[in-house]
Amino acid sequence: MSNEAIEKVHVLIIGSGPAGYTAAIYAARANMKPVLYQGIQPGGQLTITTEVENYPGYPDGIQGPEMMVHFEKQAVRMGADIRYGLATKVDFSQQPYKVQIDEEKWIEADAVIICTGASAKWLGIESEQRLNGFGVSACAVCDGFFFRGKEVAIVGAGDTACEEAMYLSKLCTTVHMIVRRDQMRASKVMQERVINTSNIKIYWNSSTDEVLGANKVEGVRIKNNATGEKLEVPISGFFVAIGHQPNSDIFKGFIDMDDTGYIKTIPGTSKTNVEGVFAAGDVQDKNYRQAVTAAGSGCMAALDAERYLSALGLK
Repeated sequence: MSNEAIEKVHVLIIGSGPAGYTAAIYAARANMKPVLYQGIQPGGQLTITTEVENYPGYPDGIQGPEMMVHFEKQAVRMGADIRYGLATKVDFSQQPYKVQIDEEKWIEADAVIICTGASAKWLGIESEQRLNGFGVSACAVCDGFFFRGKEVAIVGAGDTACEEAMYLSKLCTTVHMIVRRDQMRASKVMQERVINTSNIKIYWNSSTDEVLGANKVEGVRIKNNATGEKLEVPISGFFVAIGHQPNSDIFKGFIDMDDTGYIKTIPGTSKTNVEGVFAAGDVQDKNYRQAVTAAGSGCMAALDAERYLSALGLK
C-alpha cells in the first residue's frame, strides 16, 4: 500500500440507499465534506422497487428509482462528493481508517459510515427475476397495499414470512403460503396465528416451480415435493420471504456482527465496536428494513460522526 495511492478524506460513507444519502446530506450540512461511494447498486434496494407510497412527503407516491435520484441530488446540492465505486476491502485496525475501492484505490478517513444495506434472498428462478417489480416483491409491507382485494402467494417459513403472511391476510382475499418442508421454522406463536387465519392457505412440502405471467404476475405453479404433483394457482402478487443477507462481508474481523452478519450497533446509536466507524440502514437493521427507518439511522450516523470528530478536535 504505497502512500502515493492513498487519498485522505474527512468522512467516508459506504453505500447509497436512503441511509447513505441521508448521512451525506447531514454530514455535508455540518461541513464534514463527506465522500460517498455508491456501491454495486446505486440507490440500493429502492431502485428495484416500483411505486413507493409509504414514505412521508410524497402524497401521490413516487417510483423508487426516482426517489433515490432526489436523495442523491439533495446530497450533491449540500456539497457531498458522490462517486461511483465499490468498497472491496477495509483496514480498521488503526486511525486513520483505510478503505479500498474497486480493488485498486485506497482511501483514508477520519470517520467511516457503513450503509451497505442488505440484499433480499431470492429463489433463483428466471420468472421471479423477470417479473420483479411487476407483481414479484421481497417486501410485503412495502408492496402489499397494491394487492388489496386480490389473491397473492408468499414463499417462506420463518417468523418474517409468517408476519408478512399475516399482514397480507388483512389486505388480500386469499394468501397462498408455500412452505418447503412439512413444518415451519417460525416460532410456535407465529405458526399458530398463521394456521388459525382463515384466508391463509398453506401448501406444505411444496416449492415454487414457476411464477406465471408474461408482463405481470398472473399465477404460480406449485410443486409438491413428496409426490411431484403440480398445481397452478391464479394470483396477482408473489412475495418472497426467505430472508435477507446483510452486505457486511468486507467488515468481518473488524466490526462485531450477529450470527447472520448484521452489524451490531450500541442501542440508541449508530456506533459500532470500532470508535469512529458507524453503521446505518439495513446492514444493521433486521427488524424494520424500511426506507424511512434507514434514512433516520443515516441521520443518526452523521450526527454521531460529527460529535466524534468534534471531540477529537478534527471538525
